[in-house]
Amino acid sequence: MSHKVYITNNQKAVKIPSGMRILIRRACNAVLEYEHFEGGAEISVNFVDDAQIAQLNKQYRGKDAPTDVLSFPLGENGQYDYNQETGAAMLGDIVISMERAVEQAALYGHSLQREVAFLTVHSMFHLLGYDHEAGGLAAVHMREKEEATLIQLGLPRTVSYTPEP
Repeated sequence: MSHKVYITNNQKAVKIPSGMRILIRRACNAVLEYEHFEGGAEISVNFVDDAQIAQLNKQYRGKDAPTDVLSFPLGENGQYDYNQETGAAMLGDIVISMERAVEQAALYGHSLQREVAFLTVHSMFHLLGYDHEAGGLAAVHMREKEEATLIQLGLPRTVSYTPEP
């Protein structure tokens, strides 16, 4: 069963490079493959600007600041709602600030594609129930999975990535 990735561009700050949507679909598929996800899955990916993601961050996380990516998982403990028409598991929503992605790509010295692929992979693991908020072993474990997936995509991490506090 195939996976559906719905991609919406809700911002005008950054022009979406050609090939970006294909890369995001590949990134989502790579994570599902890596995790041996059974059956079909549906994921929605939204491109927003800093103002929009700051509003969502404040609304849902109580943090009054823009961030790079937000994950809104629909499942809990490996239990998902299913699309009645397709039978696919609805994993949730990924919201990416394209403004922040451009800044971080420049900061880390890699391409926008590499940055957006990383943010997508990172968020996909959140949708599948992984968490790094507490740090420790869970965070290390999640980072290793991200790294393995990015290598599979031909996009190895060029710098050590540490999320901001």
